[in-house]
Amino acid sequence: MNEVRSFTRALLLRKKDDFIFFKNGTYNKKTGLSSTKKMELPFIIQKIKGLHKATTGSPLFFLNIFFVASLLFFVFSTFWMYTPKMPVFKKAVYFVAAGIAMNLVLAFI
Repeated sequence: MNEVRSFTRALLLRKKDDFIFFKNGTYNKKTGLSSTKKMELPFIIQKIKGLHKATTGSPLFFLNIFFVASLLFFVFSTFWMYTPKMPVFKKAVYFVAAGIAMNLVLAFI
């Protein structure tokens, strides 16, 4: 019971007369009526989020795999546009190394 009370105190913003104000709504002690606000993303962004978080059971999973494989192909095929002796090629290798390092750092943070 103490855990529930401490959790309720953490969410409580203020009390005024018969109203208790929480982070996402209010509660009227006299009538027992509560109102809450639910935060949702816009419809299109919600659909994009669903694409991004496709699980193995989703039919979009294979679309995501194909998309990642095609992106990797495009990234690696750019190395054949220049000969290794050109300065642009060497700069590209530095950018790839920096990108790999940044991805590893972000993946393990």
